Amino acid sequence: MQDNTQSSSYQQLEQKSKYTNMFLRWFLYFVLILFASYFIFPLYVMGRGYGAGDTFLRPYFWNSIKMVVPAVFFSTFIGAMTGYVLTKWRFKGDSWVFLFLLFGCFIPFQAILLPMARTLGVLGISNSIIGLVLVHTVYGIPFTTLFFRNYYVSVPTELVKAARIDGAGFFKIFFKILLPISAPIIVVTVIWQFTQIWNDFLFGSTFSFGEAAPIQVALNNMVLSSTSVKEYNVDMASAIIAGVPTLIVYVLAGKYFIRGLTSGAVKG
Repeated sequence: MQDNTQSSSYQQLEQKSKYTNMFLRWFLYFVLILFASYFIFPLYVMGRGYGAGDTFLRPYFWNSIKMVVPAVFFSTFIGAMTGYVLTKWRFKGDSWVFLFLLFGCFIPFQAILLPMARTLGVLGISNSIIGLVLVHTVYGIPFTTLFFRNYYVSVPTELVKAARIDGAGFFKIFFKILLPISAPIIVVTVIWQFTQIWNDFLFGSTFSFGEAAPIQVALNNMVLSSTSVKEYNVDMASAIIAGVPTLIVYVLAGKYFIRGLTSGAVKG
């Protein structure tokens, strides 16, 4: 009789615990849905303004694409090559070279505006996509070099020496040995550079105007334009359009970005 009573009590407690857990679970879902609704509310506010924002920003959106893709490629490739040289093809004074490149990571944007403007003027590529590609490539090299240099430090130097003994040259070692094992740090570098370049406003507004401007400059001009009625829905729609590429990049490669950072930290 006592065993039956204890069994019944256990069942009641188990049933009560089950209902409690169910209540807490649904309460958690409610809170998460509430927060999600709050954060996606701008999608509702933008309403029918999507078409207007899309029409205005379309050419500048493609300007940013044409600027970001080559700038990310060149800065990543040069950074990988420089990191390779500074770790596997040591030369006298290489530590000083790396030190100066490291200082480049801490140079503020404003410090290079005047010399870069003069350089673009001498080259005849002011107010052009090519000029913006050059600016972002040059400014990004210290960061990409730092990433790849710290990653390549842990690659056994004996592996490179063995390849040189077997007759492999500078480029063959780089393309056949180092690049195939560089996927994690390449992902980190590409995401970093893509985000920095796409979201840049200072360089875009300084070195371009009119039809050559990237999307962030066009977005700023549209938001600040004086009209009789301020269409916040159009502005918000345009901001979402401008933010979609970086959102896609992080959604598709975010986990690889974390893995690459962790791998680089351990290897460094």
